[in-house]
Amino acid sequence: MKGVARRARAALNALGLRWKIAALLALGCAVVAVAIGVLVHQARLEQVSVSARSGATAQLVRVRQLYELTGQVDTGGDADTDAALDAPDLPASLRAAALDGRRTTYLDMGAADPVVWAARPVGDHVLSVREPLAEQAAEMAEFDQQLMASGAVVVILAALGGAALASRLSRELRSAAATARRISQGDLDARIDHPRPSGGRNGGPGKDEVAELATAVDTMAASLQQRLEAEQRFTADVAHELRTPLTGLHTAAELLPQSRPTELVRDRVLALRTLTEDLLEVARLDAEVERPDLDTHPLGTLAEGIVQRSGCPVRFAAACGQDDTLVRTDARRLERIIANLVANARRHGADPVDVRVAGPVVTVSDQGPGFPEHLLRDGPQRFQTGARERGQGTGLGLTIAFGQAQVIGARVELRNAKGGGAVASVHLPQA
Repeated sequence: MKGVARRARAALNALGLRWKIAALLALGCAVVAVAIGVLVHQARLEQVSVSARSGATAQLVRVRQLYELTGQVDTGGDADTDAALDAPDLPASLRAAALDGRRTTYLDMGAADPVVWAARPVGDHVLSVREPLAEQAAEMAEFDQQLMASGAVVVILAALGGAALASRLSRELRSAAATARRISQGDLDARIDHPRPSGGRNGGPGKDEVAELATAVDTMAASLQQRLEAEQRFTADVAHELRTPLTGLHTAAELLPQSRPTELVRDRVLALRTLTEDLLEVARLDAEVERPDLDTHPLGTLAEGIVQRSGCPVRFAAACGQDDTLVRTDARRLERIIANLVANARRHGADPVDVRVAGPVVTVSDQGPGFPEHLLRDGPQRFQTGARERGQGTGLGLTIAFGQAQVIGARVELRNAKGGGAVASVHLPQA
């Protein structure tokens, strides 16, 4: 029984909300229909029994009167009634009651041949009347069939009505779920826009829970959008305000006499300038104000030039016959993407760093420890560099690479090679 109940629960959980509501309504109506059907059946059976017993008793009275007048047992012209003295098939309980001096009846509707008996004592004998109830039994069977048919119709109508009523609720919940998914994917302007619930702030009679859920999701999305926009404005403002003093600091550092301390100062100033420019670029990408300058380029030639200009010891290779695949892209932004991926491999991986072109795909790989699992699962996060063994950094390189790829319609995929090392692939749209 536990296994059956477990399977029933599993089957119910596998259904959608609409069908769950329909099934529960149908089940409730089925229980009510069965209860009402049993009550009606019992009432009708009681009515038939009372009528049959009354008819048998009245017939017994007429037979007794004829017997007292004529000394013979006669049914009074009723061909369906059997009257007899000391009938051999008289039920034992009815015979015993008659011999005790009582007039009583016996009804058997469940037998193959349903009958009703009536008996009374006549001297030392038992006078009995037997009437068949085949017609009443057939009537009861037909009545029960009508009850079952009516109950089935009620259950079906309840299921259909429940499904229809639940369809709207299901559509609204699916719409809310789809909007929540859009928000989680970065579309912060997505809203459910469901009519607000009535009944005041704390609700009341007739409160619409779905509308309340939609309002809560929209409020959460609006609050999240405001927070992110405030963060983006803060990042952009800080980076912009840092540019002027850093430019002056860079100029002053260039005027210092050559020495080891001067080199350290210039190196740190350059690092600050690079970080500031990266922050400004991230802010522009977050604000979605970047517009690509798309053109058709042979990817192999373009990637080879990018690698040469990077000035890093990187091995370049192109698949045979696929180095001149034409792609539609923004050369400047693609250079930024590849340069960031190469810099990331150089900083966090290990030599040799390879750049390979195969069709419309540029792959950058290294022989280091590979990407951490959370980076592969959640994607790059700014100011988060992952595992300690991957070195130090700001975490903006991959963030910028992913953002610029989105601007030019490309896709960046990160994975770890089976033999070790990190692999980043840039998939570009072909011309």
